[in-house]
Amino acid sequence: MPGTGFCSCWGGRVLPLLLAYVCYLLLGATIFQRLEKPAEAQSRGQFQFEKLRFLENYTCLDQRALEQFVQVIMEAWVKGVNPKGNSTNPSNWDFGSSFFFAGTVVTTIGYGNLAPSTEAGQVFCVFYALVGIPLNVVFLNHLSTGLRAHLATLERWEDQPRRSQLLQVLGLVLFLTLGTLAILIFPPMVFSRVEGWSFREGFYFAFITLSTIGFGDYVVGLGQGCGTEEASDRRPREGPTAAREIQVTSQDFLTSKRRLGN
Repeated sequence: MPGTGFCSCWGGRVLPLLLAYVCYLLLGATIFQRLEKPAEAQSRGQFQFEKLRFLENYTCLDQRALEQFVQVIMEAWVKGVNPKGNSTNPSNWDFGSSFFFAGTVVTTIGYGNLAPSTEAGQVFCVFYALVGIPLNVVFLNHLSTGLRAHLATLERWEDQPRRSQLLQVLGLVLFLTLGTLAILIFPPMVFSRVEGWSFREGFYFAFITLSTIGFGDYVVGLGQGCGTEEASDRRPREGPTAAREIQVTSQDFLTSKRRLGN
């Protein structure tokens, strides 16, 4: 019976692997959340305290005090705490974000917008990846095997004596059309609708994700790209650019204060 091989492959191999794959992601999301969220909350509270103390004493600010506050900002930035805003900002380690992070680990995409900061979280991430990456490869391998079985069934159907060459061409066109819609057209449309991105940005994100490049400049759930003001309410940018921005801002603040003092 046509399609029997595909159905048996799906039910016998792919479906159990899919369930194991999803359960593994759920397990990882739960553990990552438990390991990282308390540390994030502690860092957020500590930074808010330092921020309030700084604002209360800004009238007697000197170069050394400013440098100390810049250091506090940098430490908060590295730990994923946004210096802009308050303690009510959304957590980077809620369950949804943790599940998304677990997915980026096992698929090796690694956007870079989120990373464990605690020692326990980093150690767990290593062992989680050691198991999750092979599991992801096995799952995709069995999924592709099922798809190949289905394509083989179609090829046998097309190779029957009375099938015209036109049907073979139409089958190829249909396959390419559905593949293009599923990979290059439909995902960008969904991202444009859900994230507010343009079609170009959605297409760019879909390609960068499917190719596992994962620059991290666009990430779902962060709004108009990681570099925008809306996205920065969840997770600030990292690296030398962020450090230069903080240092320049603090120096401008100190210069303005001196001018006002004169």
